[in-house]
Amino acid sequence: MRLGVLDVGSNTVHLLVVDAHPGACPLPAHSHKAELRLAELLDGDGAIGPEGVERLVTVVQEALQAAEDKGVEDVLPFATSAVREAANADDVLARVAEETGVRLQVLSGADEARLTFLAARRWYGWSAGKLLVLDIGGGSLEIAYGIDEDPDAAVSLPLGAGRLTASWLPGDPPDPADVRALRRHVRAEIARTVGDFSRHGAPDHVVATSKTFKQLARIAGAARSGDGLYVQRQLTRKALEEWVPKLAAMPAADRAGLPGVSEARAGQLLAGALVAEGAMDLFGVEELEICPWALREGVILRRLDHLPA
Repeated sequence: MRLGVLDVGSNTVHLLVVDAHPGACPLPAHSHKAELRLAELLDGDGAIGPEGVERLVTVVQEALQAAEDKGVEDVLPFATSAVREAANADDVLARVAEETGVRLQVLSGADEARLTFLAARRWYGWSAGKLLVLDIGGGSLEIAYGIDEDPDAAVSLPLGAGRLTASWLPGDPPDPADVRALRRHVRAEIARTVGDFSRHGAPDHVVATSKTFKQLARIAGAARSGDGLYVQRQLTRKALEEWVPKLAAMPAADRAGLPGVSEARAGQLLAGALVAEGAMDLFGVEELEICPWALREGVILRRLDHLPA
């Protein structure tokens, strides 16, 4: 069957269309993406303003049309931290439902972490042993650890690259004092969770998902996305520590000229790098592998698990 996953995230609204069957690998058929940056559209009260809601409705309508054009049988719509934490979330969800007919399922942070973990587990299989999975989104950082398909520990922290950039790094390039303050904040937030994971023992394999990690790996020398899903891509802490000060000194326009870095995400890359560096350091990770599957694939896999055989 042809399924569509409509992901209303903090940075983008992304429709992923796949051909999927129980017991088979979901095969990507189409991708429709629009940059919305909801995490940066919150007003002083933490609400998504009228312009943001109008844009969201329009983008969802466009995604539904794309799904229809591609013959999608079922659309799985969900929203993550930007909508979840908006002061007017209920009003936004009601407006989207009224205007488009789409009832967005708002995932909790723990749900995001668990579904991303499921995707990583299915990608790497049981032979990967105990997995530690890191995911940096626009609004939050998800961390999950476990040996099964359901993680033993999972947490979501308000450390998304878009959120932190808007709140902590107003300059372009940012003021060094702001960068130091954000670094302290990020590490303090992550450090509070380390004990919850360390009691389960050291992971056998550390993997990361998300556009932020993919871009950081690419500028550190990993293969480009055009080389395919099955090319192994790593990111070392040493390379990341060398790149953080370079990114901090660059304006966004210069970051956009780096390999694999899009203009839309260039402004957020430094904040994402500080989160990645802090997580790798505090969890004692010297090297991690980039996982091609993440939250959207986790939603698809969970849906397939509940289909009749």
